[in-house]
Amino acid sequence: MTLLTNPMALRMGLLLFVAIVSFGVALFAIRLLRKNLLSESESLNSSPLAAEGLPVHAYHAVIQQLKQQKHELATQQLSDRRKAKASDTLSSTILSNLSCGVLFLNTAGLVRQANAAARKLLGFASPVGLHAADLFRTTTLRPENNSSDSSSSSTVVQALAPALAGKSAVRGLVVNFFTPDGESHILEVTASPVLAEDASIMGTTLVLTDKTDIERIRHDQRMHQEISSELALGLRSSLTTIAGCAQQLAHNRDPELARQLADGIAHEAAQLDRTIGSFLGGAPAATTSS
Repeated sequence: MTLLTNPMALRMGLLLFVAIVSFGVALFAIRLLRKNLLSESESLNSSPLAAEGLPVHAYHAVIQQLKQQKHELATQQLSDRRKAKASDTLSSTILSNLSCGVLFLNTAGLVRQANAAARKLLGFASPVGLHAADLFRTTTLRPENNSSDSSSSSTVVQALAPALAGKSAVRGLVVNFFTPDGESHILEVTASPVLAEDASIMGTTLVLTDKTDIERIRHDQRMHQEISSELALGLRSSLTTIAGCAQQLAHNRDPELARQLADGIAHEAAQLDRTIGSFLGGAPAATTSS
């Protein structure tokens, strides 16, 4: 009875009760937690591939996809390089076999490329590095350019300025070109600006066509026409003289006058023979000398 009335004993008993209850709750919680851990462990053990194999499989799939993309990219780059090389080879082959001279000038007006025909026409072993002003220093414009927009230009470079600046193409510019060795050519120059995809100028192409033989043929034709006109005029004059003498001879009874008329006819006939012979013999010589 004294224990029950002793406050200290009551406190100890209360503490012991609380400790027992706490121990029981803790034990229950530990068992519940252990049960949950065991169930999760059994779940992991029952499907280990789902927990470990799936991430590894996904990793390998990504690696394989990256390798495939790398291979496709390398194949595409190789194909692009082959196409670019084939295109360059084709362009070089075409340019080297062209009878027209082809030059490419950069934005500063310097020659960067020139095919074999251009080097032959211009008389340079390699015009690469020359400025357009130096290339056409001794070149003059021909009179037939009077019908073009470049008629007011005093130099070839000024006539080519619209193309060199990327504004517009210049076509049909006929010039007298003199090589460093003194050989002359009549060239038709066509200049076209080369534009990039963003419309910025990359340079200018010049196409040179040799018109020397054509102009020589035209000159010979004009000379032949002039000679033919003079010949026709001389023939008509001689025939008129012969016809007049023949008419007088037909109605004349004077032997002396008849003799003079016959001599006049013979003289005109000889003149016709000399004129025709000179034309037939001089036409080839004139063509050769031209």
